[in-house]
Amino acid sequence: MADPIISAARRFVAGGFSTLRSVVEAVPAEALNWRPGGEETNTISVLVTHAAYSTRMLLAMALGLPMPPRDRPAEFAAHAEDGESLLRLVDGLSTECLAALDEAGPIDWGTLRQRKRDDGEVVEIQAAEALLHAVEHLRGHADEASLTRHLWLTRSQ
Repeated sequence: MADPIISAARRFVAGGFSTLRSVVEAVPAEALNWRPGGEETNTISVLVTHAAYSTRMLLAMALGLPMPPRDRPAEFAAHAEDGESLLRLVDGLSTECLAALDEAGPIDWGTLRQRKRDDGEVVEIQAAEALLHAVEHLRGHADEASLTRHLWLTRSQ
Protein backbone atom coordinates (compact mmCIF):
# COMPACT_ATOMS: atom_id res chain seq x y z
CA MET A 1 0.00 0.00 0.00
CA ALA A 2 1.31 3.45 -0.95
CA ASP A 3 2.35 5.84 1.79
CA PRO A 4 -0.64 8.20 2.16
CA ILE A 5 1.70 11.08 2.98
CA ILE A 6 3.57 10.64 -0.29
CA SER A 7 0.29 10.23 -2.19
CA ALA A 8 -1.05 13.46 -0.74
CA ALA A 9 2.22 15.30 -1.43
CA ARG A 10 2.11 14.06 -5.02
CA ARG A 11 -1.35 15.56 -5.52
CA PHE A 12 -0.24 18.91 -4.09
CA VAL A 13 2.99 18.95 -6.11
CA ALA A 14 1.10 18.07 -9.30
CA GLY A 15 -1.36 20.87 -8.57
CA GLY A 16 1.40 23.39 -7.93
CA PHE A 17 3.17 22.56 -11.19
CA SER A 18 -0.17 22.68 -13.01
CA THR A 19 -0.72 26.18 -11.66
CA LEU A 20 2.75 27.28 -12.77
CA ARG A 21 2.02 25.91 -16.24
CA SER A 22 -1.34 27.67 -16.49
CA VAL A 23 0.24 30.99 -15.46
CA VAL A 24 2.88 30.77 -18.18
CA GLU A 25 0.30 29.74 -20.80
CA ALA A 26 -2.02 32.63 -19.89
CA VAL A 27 0.30 35.55 -20.64
CA PRO A 28 2.38 36.85 -23.54
CA ALA A 29 6.17 36.51 -23.43
CA GLU A 30 6.50 40.17 -22.39
CA ALA A 31 4.61 39.45 -19.16
CA LEU A 32 7.02 36.70 -18.11
CA ASN A 33 9.74 39.23 -17.29
CA TRP A 34 7.53 42.06 -16.00
CA ARG A 35 8.13 43.28 -12.44
CA PRO A 36 4.82 44.37 -10.92
CA GLY A 37 6.35 46.57 -8.23
CA GLY A 38 9.66 47.60 -9.74
CA GLU A 39 13.11 46.08 -9.44
CA GLU A 40 12.52 44.72 -5.95
CA THR A 41 9.76 42.36 -7.11
CA ASN A 42 10.01 38.99 -8.83
CA THR A 43 8.91 38.24 -12.36
CA ILE A 44 6.83 35.24 -13.38
CA SER A 45 10.03 33.79 -14.90
CA VAL A 46 11.85 34.07 -11.58
CA LEU A 47 8.95 32.69 -9.54
CA VAL A 48 8.44 29.72 -11.85
CA THR A 49 12.15 28.91 -12.15
CA HIS A 50 12.82 29.20 -8.42
CA ALA A 51 9.70 27.26 -7.43
CA ALA A 52 10.51 24.39 -9.79
CA TYR A 53 14.17 23.99 -8.83
CA SER A 54 13.60 24.41 -5.10
CA THR A 55 10.78 21.85 -5.17
CA ARG A 56 13.10 19.33 -6.83
CA MET A 57 15.79 19.98 -4.21
CA LEU A 58 13.41 19.78 -1.22
CA LEU A 59 11.80 16.58 -2.52
CA ALA A 60 15.24 15.02 -2.98
CA MET A 61 15.99 15.91 0.65
CA ALA A 62 12.68 14.53 1.87
CA LEU A 63 13.01 11.29 -0.04
CA GLY A 64 16.69 10.71 0.73
CA LEU A 65 17.78 11.07 -2.91
CA PRO A 66 21.07 12.54 -4.12
CA MET A 67 20.95 16.32 -4.11
CA PRO A 68 20.41 17.62 -7.65
CA PRO A 69 22.56 20.39 -9.07
CA ARG A 70 21.19 23.83 -8.36
CA ASP A 71 22.21 27.45 -8.94
CA ARG A 72 19.92 29.42 -6.63
CA PRO A 73 21.29 32.87 -7.55
CA ALA A 74 20.64 32.09 -11.24
CA GLU A 75 17.03 31.22 -10.40
CA PHE A 76 16.52 34.78 -9.19
CA ALA A 77 18.11 36.17 -12.36
CA ALA A 78 15.97 34.03 -14.69
CA HIS A 79 14.78 35.74 -17.85
CA ALA A 80 12.49 33.91 -20.25
CA GLU A 81 12.83 34.63 -23.95
CA ASP A 82 9.50 32.96 -24.58
CA GLY A 83 6.82 30.91 -22.87
CA GLU A 84 7.83 27.68 -24.57
CA SER A 85 11.24 27.54 -22.88
CA LEU A 86 9.64 28.18 -19.49
CA LEU A 87 7.00 25.51 -20.16
CA ARG A 88 9.75 23.01 -21.02
CA LEU A 89 11.38 23.76 -17.66
CA VAL A 90 8.07 23.35 -15.79
CA ASP A 91 7.20 20.13 -17.61
CA GLY A 92 10.67 18.62 -17.20
CA LEU A 93 10.98 19.33 -13.48
CA SER A 94 7.35 18.39 -12.85
CA THR A 95 7.95 15.02 -14.48
CA GLU A 96 11.14 14.54 -12.46
CA CYS A 97 9.50 15.49 -9.16
CA LEU A 98 6.41 13.35 -9.69
CA ALA A 99 8.54 10.37 -10.75
CA ALA A 100 10.59 10.70 -7.57
CA LEU A 101 7.42 10.64 -5.49
CA ASP A 102 6.01 7.71 -7.48
CA GLU A 103 9.21 5.69 -6.97
CA ALA A 104 9.65 6.51 -3.28
CA GLY A 105 9.92 3.58 -0.94
CA PRO A 106 9.14 3.56 2.77
CA ILE A 107 10.44 6.65 4.56
CA ASP A 108 11.06 7.32 8.22
CA TRP A 109 9.75 10.87 8.34
CA GLY A 110 11.80 11.60 11.45
CA THR A 111 15.11 10.92 9.68
CA LEU A 112 17.43 13.90 9.62
CA ARG A 113 18.53 15.10 6.20
CA GLN A 114 21.37 17.47 5.39
CA ARG A 115 22.15 19.87 2.61
CA LYS A 116 24.74 22.55 2.09
CA ARG A 117 23.48 26.10 1.55
CA ASP A 118 25.00 28.50 -0.95
CA ASP A 119 27.00 30.09 1.88
CA GLY A 120 28.47 26.70 2.84
CA GLU A 121 26.40 26.26 6.01
CA VAL A 122 25.05 22.75 6.48
CA VAL A 123 21.33 22.70 7.19
CA GLU A 124 19.76 19.69 8.90
CA ILE A 125 16.00 19.06 8.89
CA GLN A 126 13.71 16.08 9.25
CA ALA A 127 12.45 14.35 6.11
CA ALA A 128 8.88 15.34 7.04
CA GLU A 129 9.82 19.02 7.25
CA ALA A 130 11.55 18.89 3.87
CA LEU A 131 8.46 17.32 2.29
CA LEU A 132 6.06 19.82 3.85
CA HIS A 133 8.33 22.69 2.91
CA ALA A 134 8.50 21.45 -0.70
CA VAL A 135 4.71 21.48 -0.91
CA GLU A 136 4.10 24.81 0.82
CA HIS A 137 6.97 26.58 -0.94
CA LEU A 138 5.77 25.45 -4.37
CA ARG A 139 2.19 26.44 -3.58
CA GLY A 140 3.25 29.85 -2.25
CA HIS A 141 5.26 30.72 -5.36
CA ALA A 142 2.55 29.33 -7.65
CA ASP A 143 0.10 31.67 -5.93
CA GLU A 144 2.53 34.60 -6.30
CA ALA A 145 2.92 33.83 -10.00
CA SER A 146 -0.89 33.70 -10.34
CA LEU A 147 -1.20 37.07 -8.65
CA THR A 148 1.50 38.52 -10.91
CA ARG A 149 -0.40 37.18 -13.93
CA HIS A 150 -3.57 38.84 -12.62
CA LEU A 151 -1.74 42.14 -12.06
CA TRP A 152 -0.35 41.96 -15.62
CA LEU A 153 -3.76 41.27 -17.14
CA THR A 154 -5.43 44.11 -15.21
CA ARG A 155 -2.56 46.66 -15.21
CA SER A 156 -4.23 49.11 -17.60
CA GLN A 157 -7.74 48.97 -16.12
